[in-house]
This record gives sequence, structure tokens and C-alpha cells, in this order.
Amino acid sequence: MGAIKTILLIGTGGTIASADGPLGLAPVYSPAQLLSFIPDATKNCHINTCQILNLDSTNMQPEHWLKIAQTIAENYGAYDGFLITHGTDTMAYTAAALSYILQDSSKPLVLTGSQRPIDREGTDAKQNLRDAILFTCQGPGGVFLVFNGKVINGNRAVKLRTKSDDAFASINYPPVATIEKEHIAFHPTYTRPQIDRQLKYYPKLATDVLLIKLMPGFQPSLFDHIAGSYRGVVIESFGTGGVPFLGESNVLVKIEELTKAGVIVVITTQVLMEGSNLSLYEIGRKALQKGILPAYDMTTEAAVTKLMWALGQASDYESVRDLFLKPIADDLTLPSIPS
Repeated sequence: MGAIKTILLIGTGGTIASADGPLGLAPVYSPAQLLSFIPDATKNCHINTCQILNLDSTNMQPEHWLKIAQTIAENYGAYDGFLITHGTDTMAYTAAALSYILQDSSKPLVLTGSQRPIDREGTDAKQNLRDAILFTCQGPGGVFLVFNGKVINGNRAVKLRTKSDDAFASINYPPVATIEKEHIAFHPTYTRPQIDRQLKYYPKLATDVLLIKLMPGFQPSLFDHIAGSYRGVVIESFGTGGVPFLGESNVLVKIEELTKAGVIVVITTQVLMEGSNLSLYEIGRKALQKGILPAYDMTTEAAVTKLMWALGQASDYESVRDLFLKPIADDLTLPSIPS
């Protein structure tokens, strides 16, 4: 048996730490109080705790992602791993954001939460917390989301269910591992990263990024109000990534106006599985010709947070494009180029 690991449990609130109040559920339990519900889970490790936020994750904002990342960066040398308890509603955004703010970690940076408060009968919180502690002590470096016996790459997680224990899925990428009865079974295709990597900490995000979902009947005039207010726009398009370009529904001409005004436009798809491919149809190729950036098989959460990160590091189109299209922590699969 190796040396006993020391991890830092960082509390941010969420359902896992909530209890009934006069207006409904609200976060009340500290990280130390959460551990008191599962005393057996700390027998093989040392856990220190700190509470930096106490939020329903609906209220989680980019400045809070940066606060979580700063806490990890400032304590990075003192711990073997970091565990963040978090509400489920925006956990996928936080996990994706941390995978860009804190790159090449040689230590596990793990998020978990629950669908029901830890003090409720039949709660999923206790098992999720046990599993997350186990993985934080034994897992590889990187950002991960641990939930319902699954370990998901931080920037591949999406919340699919509002009530069921199986709330999260790994999109366009196999789950890193499963956990059952204190045993971690890694997916056969998963390759552990190097253990001697140096943490790269990027404490700057550009929050002037907008997410727009297209629908039949969408009014392209909405784009007239974007330039000057936003530096980046992520558009959830149809199918493999096409956008309307006929008549009064011509979104493409508005996208061209935005790119000419210096706004970075990213096209993703509303379809969860298998990603976008703008080169497949005429409507997609027309968009590519306007200087937009394809998100390929990234999740929307990853595309939004990565664009915030890229715009936080650079301002010119070429540099932002290169940062956005560079695979980071297995966040996207670039299409193969025919020989």
C-alpha cells in the first residue's frame, strides 16, 4: 500500500449540502459536516476542508470558476488531489471551465454532487461523495466529474436528467472509469496522462460570450445587437452544423457581419451525440467560408467555456482560432484528413 494521500475538499454549496428552509432547499452544510455523514470514507486518507462558496449552482458564475481554480492553484503543492462539492445544474460548465483554467494537472481535480440532499433518506450524496473521495485519492491527473458510479472527463460531461441518480453522461467520449464497491475500473481505451506534468494556470477569462440556440422562425435581426457587446458567440445550429441562409431567415449574412466586426463566432450543434461537420452540406460549407470556428464534437458547455478561455488569452482571430481548435484534455476530436 502506498503513502496515505492528503486531499482538500472544497465546498461550494449545491444540493448535496442543502437542507429544507422556509423557502425550500438551500445550501447549509459545510464540507466538514458533509464528511460527518460518511465517516468510513475517510479511513484511508487525510482530508482537509475549506468552504469558499455556498451557492445553489444556478447562481454559479465565471468569477466563481476562477475562485475555485485559484484555491486549487494556491494549494496545489500541499495536496495529492482536490475534490469540489458542487450543485448539479451548472456542474458541467464548471468542470469544463476548470479543464481550461487548470491544464496539465498531475493530480486529480474532481467534482461531485447529488440529486438529493445528503441528509435525506435514500440520498445519492453519500455514495457519490465516497466514490469521489476514492477517485481523488487513486485517480490520475486531470479534471473529472464523478457521479453515480461513473467518472467522466471534465469537458465531456452533460447533465441529462433532473431527478434520476444517473444525471450525467459522457458525450462523444467514453467514460474514463466506473466505480463499484471501492474498485475503480478504467475504460480499456483510457490512457493515463504523464505523472510529471507541470500545472498550467490561466487566471483570466473573457466573459463577454453569448450562447444562441437557433430554431425555425429565428429572427436574424437579433444579431444586430451583438457586435460591440460581445467578443464571442456560440451558435447551437441544426444537425451537423448548418444555419439558414434563405430569404428573411438568412442567419448566414448576419454571421458574416459579426465576423467582419471582429466577433469570434463558433458553430456547434443542438444534437448531443456525434458532433458537427460543417463540410458535409452546402449550408455548413457556406458558414465555414465566413470565418466561423467549428466546435466539432465538443459539448456546448466545453465550447462556451473554451471560447471564454481563448478570448482571455488572445484578441486576434488567428490566435483565438488556434487556441480554440487545439485539443485540450481530450475535449474534441478533429476530423481525419484524407491522404
